Amino acid sequence: MITTKYIDSFDKNNPLSEYPRPQLVRNSYLSLNGSWNFKVSKQKDIYVSFDERIVVPYCMESLLSGLNRKHDESEYLFYQKTFTLDKDFLKDRVILHFDAIDQICKIYLNKKEICFNEFGYLPIILDITDYLNEDENEIIVRVKDEINLDYPYGKQSNKPNGIWYTNVSGIWQSVWLEAVSNDYIKNIKITPDIDNNKVNLQIDSLSDRFEIVIYDDGKEIYHETKNEKNIDIYLENPKYWSPEDPHLYYFDIKTKNDFVKSYFAMRKFSTNDKYFLLNNKPYFLNGLLDQGFFPDGIYTPASYEAYENDILTMKSLGFNCLRKHIKIEPLRFYYFCDLYGMLVLQDIVNNGNYNFVLDTVLPNIGVTKKILKFKNITDKQKEMFERAERKTIDYLYNVVSLCYYTIFNEAWGQHNADYYYQIAKEMDPTRVIDATSGWIKENDSDVESLHIYFKKIKIKKANRPIIISEFGGYSYACLDHLYTDKNWGYRAYKTLKRFQNGVNDLYLKQIIPAIKNNNLAGCIYTQVSDVETEINGLFSYDRKVLKVDDSFKEVLKQLKEAFNND
Repeated sequence: MITTKYIDSFDKNNPLSEYPRPQLVRNSYLSLNGSWNFKVSKQKDIYVSFDERIVVPYCMESLLSGLNRKHDESEYLFYQKTFTLDKDFLKDRVILHFDAIDQICKIYLNKKEICFNEFGYLPIILDITDYLNEDENEIIVRVKDEINLDYPYGKQSNKPNGIWYTNVSGIWQSVWLEAVSNDYIKNIKITPDIDNNKVNLQIDSLSDRFEIVIYDDGKEIYHETKNEKNIDIYLENPKYWSPEDPHLYYFDIKTKNDFVKSYFAMRKFSTNDKYFLLNNKPYFLNGLLDQGFFPDGIYTPASYEAYENDILTMKSLGFNCLRKHIKIEPLRFYYFCDLYGMLVLQDIVNNGNYNFVLDTVLPNIGVTKKILKFKNITDKQKEMFERAERKTIDYLYNVVSLCYYTIFNEAWGQHNADYYYQIAKEMDPTRVIDATSGWIKENDSDVESLHIYFKKIKIKKANRPIIISEFGGYSYACLDHLYTDKNWGYRAYKTLKRFQNGVNDLYLKQIIPAIKNNNLAGCIYTQVSDVETEINGLFSYDRKVLKVDDSFKEVLKQLKEAFNND
């Protein structure tokens, strides 16, 4: 089995121990990642005898979990962990965080049920103060995961093949505790406004008095105490954030008994009838599809350094954005994008049925009319998708680099896209919204979003920016770096040199002319890395081979020049 290089420094007793929430950091932090007791059972009673160990936060299907196997859909997964809290740690309240559990789960503390959750990509935050014992405490988590199409599931499948990958079950993001005061800051909603040289802070706290200090390159530039929770702060000659200059402002907020650190950036995302605009200027979105899978941890890397390496390597090639494809990452991924200057196009995670003929075959041969009439979307699926969309936009609101949301991808579960477009615009008017990425268009969208495979790139002008949100997918099999012997890509090359020439020509002969002749505003190549049987990445799946060379960097320089000179 192939693995990433990060497995060499993997500590199964203390994995992913870094503070998990970079935009709301306090000094009270206790990681519960590491070895937990584990049980797989057809019985749902929590009073089970735990006969295995699992490394949290890795799904049981992964090598890094220590189990590396699947389970039957009828079975429940049980996790158990005991902990004690030092008196020096305790404050007024204790908050328990599960950053993601897939899929339907119940959480118990000292045998009392404290939570039911059914969103496998979003955090669970629980005030457990009233359930704590003075000495030892016991957490039990019961999980059911059966790829229920009512719930968001992304690219997961119980029968992985082609564009579908290994199922991810159970806890797959960090578990941690923090102790807080009664007047603690639960959240900060940060909205920059470069047109008026200000940033707005909306603070969720029982306190009504906040001391705020802002730093620019380590130098204090603002220090005020405010007796309000909705605060406008004006900045003189603010420095704008961009991929070329990812400038961050750091700040502290203090209540009587709480203290948190955070950051923001001054930037703006918008569109006109031709272009995506960054800070009110046309900007070409030159990016990659990013699935976020790893051969050893599946959804969860052995180290957060894996995210850094993906981001920095792709940026060094000349890319400026990643389309985070049908997955929500741990917040540290987005922090690295903020820090290093990598724009993020974020997909809402899909639910509903995928039909190969309706969703792929017919659209690829140009048949799109009336397809939506044949899709059977249940009321439950509609309800869950709307709830997931709202929760996702709320959760990721402060991410500096997140410039763009994709609501539906290639008609998977697509229904009433205009309705969900309006929800997104009402909740977050600061982002660009791609309502239907692929082929089946409705009415409302900020961009014209196309997927082009199997044929030459030819586009017609539109009355809104044209984004090729998926294309390419050329493949080359890196021997000794393959997940399986059965592999595929949209266009296969037998030698590395031919692959490199093919990718270079795709940009030189099709993408760059489309910029010059058709006002192309952005393009997303498929993809960052190989994923299981799909070997159309620029990286091999284990991230040990980068398939393109310096000639590709020169091609992307020409792309940038073509857009700037257009």
